Parts: sequence; structure tokens; C-alpha cells
Amino acid sequence: MAETRKLRMGMVGGGPGAFIGPVHRIAAELDGLIELTAGAFSQSPERSRASAAAYKIDPARAYGSYIEMIEAESKRPDAIDFVAIVTPNHLHLPVTKAAFAAGFPVMSDKPATATYAEALELETLVASSNLPYGLTHTYAGYALVREARAICASGKLGTIRKFAVEYLQGWLSKPIENTGQKQAAWRSDPAQNGPGGCTGDIGVHALHLLEYVTGLRTTSMNAILRSVVPGRALDDDCNAVLNMNNGASGTLMASQVAAGEGNGLRLRVYGENGSLDWRQEDPNRLIVKWLDGPEEIHHAAAGYLGADARAVTRLPGGHPEGYLEAFAVLYREFAQALIAWKDGNQHPLPPTLPGIEAGVRGMRFIDRCIESNRTRTWVDF
Repeated sequence: MAETRKLRMGMVGGGPGAFIGPVHRIAAELDGLIELTAGAFSQSPERSRASAAAYKIDPARAYGSYIEMIEAESKRPDAIDFVAIVTPNHLHLPVTKAAFAAGFPVMSDKPATATYAEALELETLVASSNLPYGLTHTYAGYALVREARAICASGKLGTIRKFAVEYLQGWLSKPIENTGQKQAAWRSDPAQNGPGGCTGDIGVHALHLLEYVTGLRTTSMNAILRSVVPGRALDDDCNAVLNMNNGASGTLMASQVAAGEGNGLRLRVYGENGSLDWRQEDPNRLIVKWLDGPEEIHHAAAGYLGADARAVTRLPGGHPEGYLEAFAVLYREFAQALIAWKDGNQHPLPPTLPGIEAGVRGMRFIDRCIESNRTRTWVDF
């Protein structure tokens, strides 16, 4: 039997000094279904072409702009199969538009766009194009996040009443955007990042994790945003209270000025019968506590886990899987969906893979946080 060829990926962004570009490339290629074939890696044509050697691709397929890449690749007999967007937020919508116009599916880094209005435009575009669109909300790829999701869906916790989700970082505690630090510079610039600073960078992850695991949807919220570091144009700290569509209420805390914190994403969910506790920095353990029963520690790769968790586990128990593997889960699911789409399946994206709905809700979260903070009151979601 002939071996199925790997899907060819064209990357936009991820050039010299980028953090997330190499992560996307490693994750995409981990399962052997995808290979990075082409790219427009920088807004500087020279730097983009210089990236070809680092990514070990044909220098002729390292382009000076995403428009050049899409135009050239669409004419090749061995064209790319999809576009991966790993740029600052302001380019997410225009790159997706150009890719869709040429018939290329898209896998985008989050958030989906720079603004909520753009997200609504993108939602219409995805629907009318009928092209696959995925969004890399990384933490949805962890096995024990899938396990927590399955436990919530099973009803074992009973009615969910309360939750606390937090995403705490400390890397922006000083104004490092003024020192030439590339990642801090664009994330602190409204023109490149959009109106949500901390909310757009990590707050959307916290909201998505909460809704992804519980299956609930936010209905109203009250948020306080702060720009703690003097002179910073965007928020770097967020505290919000959320109400959900089943009557549950809880808190969402996101901060990039929590000095000493690394990547402190944590979700606690409380039902009438028990609770869940998962931390991204200890992702291979899920704590389950019961109202009247022993406390449980669920370990990644254990045989007692549900089918959803086992399906995304690569290694035997005791061999930790982390951020790159979780990222790779999303690329594997996208690749499998893309192969199915190429075979004629018009609606191939699995419900476990974040897509345009998650993208729109994330941008709506930013918009509602800003409005609540401006009016100092509750707002409908």
C-alpha cells in the first residue's frame, strides 16, 4: 500500500525572535502527518528568506510576504495544503481572507482576530467559504483536560455551581516592551495586538478552558481591567466575575504582572457532588474530590481514564507529556479533519478541536471586559 503523503503547511509569521512559530512547526510535524514546506516568516522579505535555513525548507519557498506566498503556492502542482497563521493579531484576519480566497484552509494561533468586529467578519467568511478553520487553544489538547471535560459531561459532579479559573504570569511586571523585547513590544501595541492586552493574550485561554471543560456558556460578567505598569497602553491585569447559562457563578483572574508566576493556568470546577482541579504547570495530574468519598488523583496515560483522554495520549504512564504534545494533538486532529475534507467530507472538524465559535467567543470576552470596565457595571455576554 502506498504511503499517504504528508500535508504541506505554509506558515505566516514565526521568523527570527518569534516564540510561537517554532512551537507550531514542532507540534505540526510531531505525528508525521504534516511538514512545513513554505513560509512568509517575517514582514521583512530579507529576514523571511533567511529563515528558510533555520526551518530547513527550500529557499525558493521562503517568501517575502504572505500575499506572495499564497499567490505563488496556488500555482504550484505541489502547493501547500493549508496556511498556519502565527503572526501578531492584526494580521490574522487579512491572512485568513487571502488564504480562503485561494482555497487554502487555515490553522490560526489565538486569538482569532484583533477585534470583535473582525471576529464576526471572520465567522461569516468561514461559513461562506466552507473551508476548514482551526484555532490553537493549546490547553484543549491535554489528555487530562479531555478527561475533565468528559467527567463534567457525564454528570458525575452533579450540577455545576461554582468555578475559579486563573491564568497568572509575571513576565510583564516591568516595562520590557521598551527594551526591544519583541514579544512584549507587539503585545503592548494596540495597533498590532488589538484592544485587549492581558485579556487577549491569556484571558481568552482562561475563558476557553472554562467553557471547554464544563460545557457551560457565559451569559453575563463584571470585569475590572488595569494597566498596572505605568505608561502601558493595554491592560495587564484582569479580575472578572462570570455567570453561566446553568446559573453557576465564579471568577476569572488573568494577570501578566503577577511577579514570580510562570504560566499559571488553573481551573477548579465545583458541582453538587464533587469537584475538579487541574493545573497547566502540573498537567499530568487531575485532582477529583467528592462530597462524601476519597480524594482521587487521576494520572495521565492511566488505563482507567476515559476514551477521550486515552485517544490523545502518546506515552506510557510516568512519562510526562506537556505543552508541545498538547499543541500537537490539535494539529493532528486538524490534519485528520483536513484529510477527510479532501476526501469530500464537508464538515470534518471534531468537537474537541477549537474553531471559529471559540474564536468569536474569545473576542467577545475581550469586548465585554472592556465595556464592563468602562461602565463599571455588569454586562450581558
